[in-house]
Amino acid sequence: MKIEKKPKFIKALGNILKFIAKDKITAAKKFENELTHLIQNLVNSPYKFRASNYFDEKHYRDLVYQGYTIIYKIETDKILILEIFKWQER
Repeated sequence: MKIEKKPKFIKALGNILKFIAKDKITAAKKFENELTHLIQNLVNSPYKFRASNYFDEKHYRDLVYQGYTIIYKIETDKILILEIFKWQER
């Protein structure tokens, strides 16, 4: 199973990292590294995180990390990382 990050996720993550880096570059790098690790581990247990609050289907999941929600979809051969946002922004 492979992981595919959608453009909406990549763009939003870039904006989040820029915002964090304004305060502290090392914090932005740590955020990115830890989030990347969590996403990579989805291959081992894709149903580890809760069913999505934003979709009414069990294949959509919400990974919550430091106040951010990462929505992903489990397909037969891949995991699609759809978007990332703070709950206040949704």
